[in-house]
Amino acid sequence: MATVADEALLLALLNSAPLVDGVPADELADDAMAGTWLGAHVPWSGPVPAADLREARAALQAVVRGQASPESLAPLLDGVVRRPELTADGLEWRLDGDSVAVRAVLAWDALRVDAPGRLRPCANDECALFLLDRSRANNARWCSMAVCGNRMKARRHYERVRNA
Repeated sequence: MATVADEALLLALLNSAPLVDGVPADELADDAMAGTWLGAHVPWSGPVPAADLREARAALQAVVRGQASPESLAPLLDGVVRRPELTADGLEWRLDGDSVAVRAVLAWDALRVDAPGRLRPCANDECALFLLDRSRANNARWCSMAVCGNRMKARRHYERVRNA
């Protein structure tokens, strides 16, 4: 099961390429921006893997949108090994080859298994963001009710009034 922190990391990675006033933006455009993004989401030291993060984001976005199969995530998991470790508290699993991309893929898989259909793209075609629906009814459609939800409802209302 994914931790809440890993789910938040996955959602932040998926949403790191928003549309701002209809113009695509990229929070991982270069190493400096990716370093700032990493610092905001995970403790990180060492070189900033901006290209790896962009690759992971693109692969995960395509899978969540249904444009690619989960097998397309396999290159992100190359070299990752999960091994058991006994501690005073019991058995813990450790990852060799852990990275932000690996954590995001594992969080995606845990959500796929434990909360199927709850991670999805915003229903607004003019939005590039994703949402993790935590509602009981699992019927959230927009990344933000205040932004996309309001816009979509206003459009539908305008169309009904115009066509009436």
